[in-house]
Parts: sequence; structure tokens; C-alpha cells
Amino acid sequence: MSETSSEDRHSRSVDSRGVPLARGLTAKLILLTIVFVLLAEVLIFLPFIASYRLSWLQERLGTAAAVSVVLIQGDPQSLSRAAQDDVLAALGAKAIAVRDGGVSRLLVVADMPPAVDEHVSVASMGMGEEMLGALNTLLFGGHRMLRIYGPVGESDMEFELIMPDRELRAAMLSYSRTVTVVSLLISLFSAALVYVAIDRIMIRPIRNMTRSMLAFSRAPDDPNRIIRPSDRADEIGVAQRELAQMQERLQKMLAEQKHLADLGLAVSKINHDMRNILASAQLMSDRLRLVKDPTVQAFAPKLLRALDRAVAYTEGVLAYGRTQEPPPTRRRLRLRQLVEEVYGLLDSESGVEFVNDVDAGLEVDADADQLFRILSNLARNAVQAMSGERESALVRRLTISAERTGSVSRILVSDTGPGLPPKARENLFAAFRGSARSGGTGLGLAIAQELARAHGGAVELVESGSGRTTFAVTIPDEPLRLDRARDGLRRRA
Repeated sequence: MSETSSEDRHSRSVDSRGVPLARGLTAKLILLTIVFVLLAEVLIFLPFIASYRLSWLQERLGTAAAVSVVLIQGDPQSLSRAAQDDVLAALGAKAIAVRDGGVSRLLVVADMPPAVDEHVSVASMGMGEEMLGALNTLLFGGHRMLRIYGPVGESDMEFELIMPDRELRAAMLSYSRTVTVVSLLISLFSAALVYVAIDRIMIRPIRNMTRSMLAFSRAPDDPNRIIRPSDRADEIGVAQRELAQMQERLQKMLAEQKHLADLGLAVSKINHDMRNILASAQLMSDRLRLVKDPTVQAFAPKLLRALDRAVAYTEGVLAYGRTQEPPPTRRRLRLRQLVEEVYGLLDSESGVEFVNDVDAGLEVDADADQLFRILSNLARNAVQAMSGERESALVRRLTISAERTGSVSRILVSDTGPGLPPKARENLFAAFRGSARSGGTGLGLAIAQELARAHGGAVELVESGSGRTTFAVTIPDEPLRLDRARDGLRRRA
């Protein structure tokens, strides 16, 4: 039951990484399409409503002009009061007038308003003025009196119509509602078309890529989880092919990492047991020195050196196999004394001359144990390189010197050995590949580089040739932290 529930929780946690429909690209695409189309319709609506208002006013003024022409040709006084009221009611106006030759004549009038709120010319308005007038009527109209004037057709006369804007505003509102409904339908239809097009072109491939990534993350070692790219030549196709290649590389890398992890675990176990066996062999070999047999005395040192190298090999593998080195505990060290300790652990019977060329007063800000390991690895590599040479007349000398420039200490480890081969230089700090001798592991330089970088420094090869090889270890002082400095000042105060 517990395993089943844990699997269910894991499944739910993985599924929760998917994108809900309401927050997916589809919903965002539809919403944005509707919003953008509506914004476009709003921009189009302003000229439309202004044109509608102008057409409405021109239509009323044209009707008034037709009535005015009839009245001018006949006798305006012959039109009864009831007939005048009917004409004005049909137009929704209060009065009709005409201006001819600079003379204005009032043709039909009902209740003449005391004042006119707005004068509207149907002939001289620009587009901006028309849109502002339309918005003004639509938002604030309904209770104002308008004077509409202007020529009609090719007539030289100018006609005037005085009327309230109540019917005009009502007609504009009705037109606006119709335009709004049509705009919404256009927006929905456009959104549907855009969605269908983009869904087939973009959304579906992106959704498939997302599903592939989620499926691959659940089981990266399963080859069936790798996406199968399409033959598209656009950006989506490039992304699919790149994703497939990345998943293949990642799968191979994970497989290699798993093999290396299994191999490292096996090697660590073997080396752990081998170290214990070699330690016992060392104890037994030490007793061989007490045997007076000349043959035993001749071979005992070689056997002991071989055992020492085997023990150092197993210790190096185990040290490199650690997950992470502890951070350095830095103190001020006298480097000359530390170098003497390093020389004390080296093989004194190797025929190598050890020179400590470090100034007695030089101090280094470093972790004592880790700096000792750095120098001992470099020194041991140098001794092993020089011990392999059989010529007795060759000079075998290991020199450690140091200098300090500002807050940076630079330690030089030089030997008179044969130098590094080209393969070792190419993989200088790579474990198991940077060894300069047959049967070596290359762990010494890899460990030294890792420890030096933990100090903020580095190990570098300065020169390597026949007769001289020099490595430089750079150790900068630990930078002063302001919070520690403030705490120290407070304690002193």
C-alpha cells in the first residue's frame, strides 16, 4: 500500500508539471486575438459613428431643404398651423429656415427654443471634428438643441434646421449596439480562424515537444521517450531536431555516468580491500630488512618501494573518489617548514637531491593539510619521473621555491627529470589520463588542481623539457570579509 501511494503521489507531481488548459497557449491565443480584433474595431468605430452622425444630419437637412423649396415656390403663409406641425414632427425639428443672398427667412416654426447649444455645419467639418462631435453627442447628448446648417445639392441657398439631439443620440446608440455585436462576432470568427491555423502550425508541435520533455524526464534511459522530429524546415522543425539530438546526447551521457558510477564504486571497494592487504604486506616486508641474507637485502628495498607505490595508488584512488573535498581551513603557515615535512616523507634512497629554497620568513595563507597534499603529490610525481632514469651520471634534483607578490603566493616545484610526454601535457589534470609514466593514474595532478582551486588558486605547468620541469602553485590570500571585520572591531571596542 505504501509503495502504491508513493507511486500515485509521484505520478500526480509529474502530471502537475503540465500546463492547464486555462493557462495554456491556446487560451492565451484566443483571448489575445479577441482583444486585438476588438481594439481594431474600436479604432474603426470612431470614423464609422462620425460618418453615421453626419449622414443622419445631412438626411434631415436634405428633407428640410425639399420642404423649403416647395414653400419658397408657393406661399409659406398658406400652410396651416397643423400642416407646419406635421412637417416639423416628421423631421423632429423645431424650425426650418433658409438663407438666400444674405437674407434669412424663417419658413416653418413651432416652439422656437430660447437658445441653441451647438451649431453643426454639414459642409465644413473635418474628420477630427466629426469624430469629436460624434463622441460628444454619444456620451453627453440627449438634452441639447442643435442648429444644423449648410447647402444641399447644387443649390446656392443655405438651409437651416433647428432640432433637439435626442433622436440623433438614440439612433447613434442603436447603431453602436449593432456595430458592437457585429464586431464581437467578427472577433470570435477571427479568433477561431487564427486558432485553427496557429494550432496546426505551432501549438500542436509545441504541445508535443512539451509532452516529450515531460515523458523523457520521467524515464531518461528509455529510448522510446526521445521525440521523433518532423520534416519541417521552419523554426519548429529545427527545435524538434535539436531537442531530439539533445535527448540522445543526454541519454548517452547518463548511461556513461551510470557506468562510471558503477565502475567507481567497484574500484573504490577493490582499492579499500587492496589497501588493507598491502598494509599487511608492508608490515611483513619490513621484517625482511632484519634478514642478513645478501640476496634478501638486495631485493628488500625494491619490494618495499613497490608496496609503497601500490599503497599510494590505492590511497589516491580512494581520495579522488570522494564526493567533495572539505572547504579549506586557512591559517598563516611557514612554508619552509611545510616543505621540510614533505621532503621527510619522500624516498630518501631514490638518489634524488632535495633542495628547500623557500625563504625562512615566507608565510602562506592556506590549509596546512591540503597544501601538504598539493606539494607532496607534485614532489612524488617528480621523484618517480627522475627515479625511472638509469644513467648514474644524471643530476636528479627536486627544488621547491616560493615568492610572494602582494597578496598572492607562488610556489615553484622544479625537477631535472626527462619532462612530460605530449599525451600527458594534453590531459595534464585529467584523472586516469594525465599520467606521465606507464601504470600511473594521473590522480596526483588532478587532486592537486582540485585543492588549489578550493583556495581560489591554480596549478599550472610553467615549463617542461628535457632536463627541467616546473609546476607553479598559486595561492591567493583569503579575501577579507566586511562582516567579519566589523565583528572584530566591535569585539575590540
